[in-house]
Amino acid sequence: VQLQASGGGLVQAGGSLRLSCAASGRTFSNYDMGWFRQALGKEREFVGAISWNYLNTDYADSVKGRFTISRDNAKNTVYLQMNSLKPEDTAVYYCAAAGGSFRSLKYKPDYWGQGTQVTVSS
Repeated sequence: VQLQASGGGLVQAGGSLRLSCAASGRTFSNYDMGWFRQALGKEREFVGAISWNYLNTDYADSVKGRFTISRDNAKNTVYLQMNSLKPEDTAVYYCAAAGGSFRSLKYKPDYWGQGTQVTVSS
């Protein structure tokens, strides 16, 4: 599956952004979807995930209550709504897909999209 992320940009602390990730190539609704991020000089980290049937979500502790992941299987798109952004949220954000268990997405996705830069100014 091919993944194309978009929606990144520059925002002030406290602001909001919504990232989108459009999928193509395979049946989107067969895949659990997630978002990861990588800040400069740091390892890539898990942000959030949503199961193929919308029933399960998971978030990193650092974003709980501020970020919301959603998907629209009819549009082959997964979203990440980011509110109350902090400078420490600055990173390149990547979407990912996994065709195995929901748990496997967090640790070993099957597919990665290209990143989109999010910069939060203080």
